[in-house]
Amino acid sequence: MNALRDAFAALHRPGDPVLLYNIWDVGSAKAVASAGAPALATGSHSLAEAQGFPDGEGIPLNLLLDSVRRISSAVDIPVSVDFEGGFAADPAHLAEHARLLVDAGAVGCNFEDQVIGGEGLHPIEEQARRVAAVVESGLWVNARTDLFLKRLIAGENANDRSLLGEALERAHAFAGAGAHSFFVPGVSDLDLIAEICAASPLPVNVIKRDMTDIAATAAAGVARISWGPYPWYWAMARLTEEAKALYTKL
Repeated sequence: MNALRDAFAALHRPGDPVLLYNIWDVGSAKAVASAGAPALATGSHSLAEAQGFPDGEGIPLNLLLDSVRRISSAVDIPVSVDFEGGFAADPAHLAEHARLLVDAGAVGCNFEDQVIGGEGLHPIEEQARRVAAVVESGLWVNARTDLFLKRLIAGENANDRSLLGEALERAHAFAGAGAHSFFVPGVSDLDLIAEICAASPLPVNVIKRDMTDIAATAAAGVARISWGPYPWYWAMARLTEEAKALYTKL
């Protein structure tokens, strides 16, 4: 566990980011690992949907842990898990759930600040306490802010520079709580990404929605690039397309 966790930590190099093409089950984990991935990361939407549950902690925690256990035992590289909001609100239960994630074989997790099943984001000080509870487990904590993503989902400008101040305030608070990297899904403007990377006290993770501009994104200073649910979307779209082609010929 410690060796895998250390190896995962060492992959986070600003300007030379680790690329995490997100997976959702043992089959996808083995496929991506066999392609040469140095580490794996689940996507919450992908993993939940593959088991028949909606995103947003719709999958029961015990089933998530079982999936992680199966994935981590099937590969010999580090596995990070999209832990959403940790399946709890209070720090005591968060710490317990994070330890269960470690026991299942994970070396890291994404941990977000939006209120699952509610509105808005957890206040900064409260979220910092929540981050600290997850950090106690020894996981590499990729502390996520949904400031930008919520704008994107609402059909608004996710690259709004007016969000930068609060985003960096959250980055500093999460760093103070012991987080190891800072995840800003939704941001796509390279100049804004570069500014976040330059000012963040933590290595920065961004999400890509395509396979373009990877080198330019790396040059902006990010330490981690992931693809979230998109590999799942693309795989399912291809499966559907090929099935339609088959059955329309019958």
